Amino acid sequence: MKQVVTLALAILAWGVQPAWSEEGVPMAQDLTRDAVLAREKRGVVLVMFSGERCAYCLKVLDEFLIPMSRNADYQAKMVTRKVILSNAYSMKDFQGRAVTQKQFAKTYGVNFVPTIMAFDADGAPLGKPLVGLTTVDYYGAYLDELIDAGLAVVRK
Repeated sequence: MKQVVTLALAILAWGVQPAWSEEGVPMAQDLTRDAVLAREKRGVVLVMFSGERCAYCLKVLDEFLIPMSRNADYQAKMVTRKVILSNAYSMKDFQGRAVTQKQFAKTYGVNFVPTIMAFDADGAPLGKPLVGLTTVDYYGAYLDELIDAGLAVVRK
């Protein structure tokens, strides 16, 4: 009986994954494809570099990026993806090369999570990365500044 209860709890815990798993902010798999989408909207590719069990990353996702992904105004100007720093999962970078998520983060010097970077469709970083979560009260404004600075470059 104890094994059945343990199994049931394990299945329940698996089914109730955190909201940030894939909702609204998919894992980066093919940034060349994402770049095409961004170019079509004359927008940016916004990449969140996250840790696997990072509470601050979860807060940024739940309070900012997931709600933004549901907002038509943000959908019209950006494609948002997530990269896990410790992941060995394969993805395609902006040049179509197969790299791990960990290698991709290292290419851009990302060592701290959460870090959010805006890129143009060619993979060039736009503006200064948003590193850490200092205060929730101003984070949305900082995030908008990053997006708007990137859009100003892309749309000029």
